Amino acid sequence: MDKKYTIKDIAKMAGVSKGTVDRVLHNRGKVSPTALEKINEVLNVINYEPNLIARNLKNTKIYRIAVLLPDPETDPYWLPCVNGIRDAVNEFKAYNINIQTHFFNPESTKSFLESNTIILEDQPDAVLLAPLFHKETLEIVKEYNEANIVVNTFNNQIESEITKGFVGQDLHKSGRVAASLMNLILTDGQIAIIHIDESVKNAVHMQEKEKGFRNYFDEKNNNAFSLTTLKLKQHNVETKFAVFLEQNPNLKGIFITTSKAYQIASLLSPLKDRKIALIGYDLVENNVNFLNEGLVHFLIHQNQKRQVYLGISTLVEHFLFRKDIPETILLPIDIINAENASFYIA
Repeated sequence: MDKKYTIKDIAKMAGVSKGTVDRVLHNRGKVSPTALEKINEVLNVINYEPNLIARNLKNTKIYRIAVLLPDPETDPYWLPCVNGIRDAVNEFKAYNINIQTHFFNPESTKSFLESNTIILEDQPDAVLLAPLFHKETLEIVKEYNEANIVVNTFNNQIESEITKGFVGQDLHKSGRVAASLMNLILTDGQIAIIHIDESVKNAVHMQEKEKGFRNYFDEKNNNAFSLTTLKLKQHNVETKFAVFLEQNPNLKGIFITTSKAYQIASLLSPLKDRKIALIGYDLVENNVNFLNEGLVHFLIHQNQKRQVYLGISTLVEHFLFRKDIPETILLPIDIINAENASFYIA
């Protein structure tokens, strides 16, 4: 077994006092350059690793982490995140970690900004947020940086050197995966890429999914398919989609870039004469119901519970154990159909 070295052992090997070793190991008090060099030489030889858990149990500082995400009551996609936060709270409750959850209305940039203002006033050590609104997120991240608040993001990635880390999927690749599935189902015809509710110009996650989807078919250079983009708002989904169906009788497939595939599936359900392949995202209850009925062919699972848990845990390990925050953690792109859906539903 590897020998467990004590402070007394290290002091004896370095030819210094135990107090000097203690100051070096715990980064407190002044130490002469000569003594520091001797101690570091010994530490390198014995490959010393401090007991970080024991050290931090004695630490009196309370680290405060704020988590900001859309309100699950407005969009059920975010509901698993609440369970992910709860798991993190339970796992790290033995440490001096305080995790506070904040919600905003996913349909309102004003709500998003107001929630961030509340967090800024509270001055936590770190924030984990879902950057639903790209433009507003870039501005608020600058404010966090000026306040020396560490920022992690999850679910949607933003291009900013200020944020420490991102947890989520490669959204461009997930769009390509959806396209490859559609290509397996269909041989030709028109395919609609449908964005529901959010402003595409300010929603990078939808842009990236569409880019990946289109990129796949561009590379195939197959003239048998034509792609169309349709943007729908909550208040006009039914009427606008009905008009679109009537104007596009050759529509064979639909790719929905958000968790709201069920809204389109419910409108297709009465149309027994229209056989349209439908691919969407996420295991929200209504999506799974239509998946089991055969109206939704595939769902791409983004594992939002795991995303938020990892986003929190990397911050905790950074504060407690001085670990670097990974710049990017990419989760697998899980393909769900009626046969395997039950394995993913807790």
